[in-house]
Amino acid sequence: MNAPLRKAGVVILVLFGLLFVNLNYVQAYKADAYRTSDYNGRVQVAEYQRARGVIQADGQPLAQSKPTDGTLKYQRIYPSKQVEAWAPVVGYKPVNGAATGIERSENEFLAGTSDTLFADRISDMFTGDKTGGGNVVLSLKTKAQAVAYRELVNNERGVGKGAAIAIDPRTGAIQAMVTMPSFDPNPLTSHDKKTAAAAYDKLIKDKDQPLLNRGLNETEPPGSTFKTIISAAALQNGYDVNSELPAGSEYRIGGAVIRNAEDEVCPGAKTTLKDALTTSCNTAFAQLGVKLGADKVKQMAQAFGFEQDDLTVGNLEDGGLPVAASHTGKIQNPDGSTDVGALAQSSLGQRDVRMTALQGALIAATVANGGKQMRPYLVQQLVSPGLRPLYTANPKTLRTPIDSDVAGKLQEMMVSVVENGTGRRAQIDGMRVGGKTGTAQNAEGADPHGWFIGFAFNSKGEPVSAACVMLENVPGGHASAEAARITGLIMKAAAGQGGD
Repeated sequence: MNAPLRKAGVVILVLFGLLFVNLNYVQAYKADAYRTSDYNGRVQVAEYQRARGVIQADGQPLAQSKPTDGTLKYQRIYPSKQVEAWAPVVGYKPVNGAATGIERSENEFLAGTSDTLFADRISDMFTGDKTGGGNVVLSLKTKAQAVAYRELVNNERGVGKGAAIAIDPRTGAIQAMVTMPSFDPNPLTSHDKKTAAAAYDKLIKDKDQPLLNRGLNETEPPGSTFKTIISAAALQNGYDVNSELPAGSEYRIGGAVIRNAEDEVCPGAKTTLKDALTTSCNTAFAQLGVKLGADKVKQMAQAFGFEQDDLTVGNLEDGGLPVAASHTGKIQNPDGSTDVGALAQSSLGQRDVRMTALQGALIAATVANGGKQMRPYLVQQLVSPGLRPLYTANPKTLRTPIDSDVAGKLQEMMVSVVENGTGRRAQIDGMRVGGKTGTAQNAEGADPHGWFIGFAFNSKGEPVSAACVMLENVPGGHASAEAARITGLIMKAAAGQGGD
């Protein structure tokens, strides 16, 4: 055999070898992925032979399946009159493409393919029935959700983007989760491929990102709400509510110039820790952060949940919707020493500090719950097609960043913010309310973001709700005032004392 033939033979053998490897790879490793792919037409037809389970809250169906006369026997619909209020949480299940939200995180249970529904599938083999998928009951309170969406969309400042989240401090159950702007998921689940594709293309090209769950996945500078973290670090390290702090109208360090929002805020040389939080004294907190040091500031922020990049909210056993990590940012020089200017600014929730609305709600909830932070969740129950409860949320402690003594002092200080300071618009008749405002500067020339984190105790002294509202680019002064007003109304509704 001459050389060219030998070379050709080798090439052919190599090609056959590669073909053999690919065949085994497809059959052994990729078969399941191809079989269950959203783009596998046969799988789609089989999937739509069974009614997908209902997603509901307070007995109200938020997602359900209706019969059709087409090849796909059921269509997914979202029947709420205020469907945009629920869409970022519930998500949607398109015919082509991946599901989102709870539709995605609880997909197998809703589709009826979960191992927990094995008995139902065995029963179907004998009866010939096509039992529907399981039902998901959310922790969301319909009144709180309605108020959160209404007030966010109709805010008094004409803001077009923002988020609101409310949590039960005692359990971690999420009572409300709203994003603005939002979307109608119904066109996305149309069986007409052109209609669904056009609806998706319009949403994905919208510069305001209506498909983004801002409460979980967007991080912004939190402004003075971060002073709650600095206060906790101070109380944990020997300070008391009446400890004196250096203040004044201006503080310069490391190239940073810190001034108060208004001339009348803590103009004296000294103030107390409690008064500094009540009036949101920038100069006092900048100096306090520098005095505590970068390590203690970062450690306290991390103790509350900053830097955690694996948190999800949904089912406490199996995870759920991913949450973006909140960050304190870099406050070191290239040589490893502390950048005191950056530390001073970071102590005010500026510079590179970034926080999600969920993290803000968790800070307030932790303080209200005596220092114990409960793991947040959205799925309250999983129920079989025959209405048999298969899972009920069992609240879990996520972390305990502060002890009850520090939490009690923070409660006192945050109540003072609402009763005597910058958070007066969050007050609720008959309830003890505490919180912290935040006005966060961002890009040069852009309006600041307005934040409020707060908690509410009922007449029995029980913490019934904690919430965070974030409004992006608020025109006019006192950007946080409107966030405080909305937060108060959401917590009131979550406590069963208001709402539609």
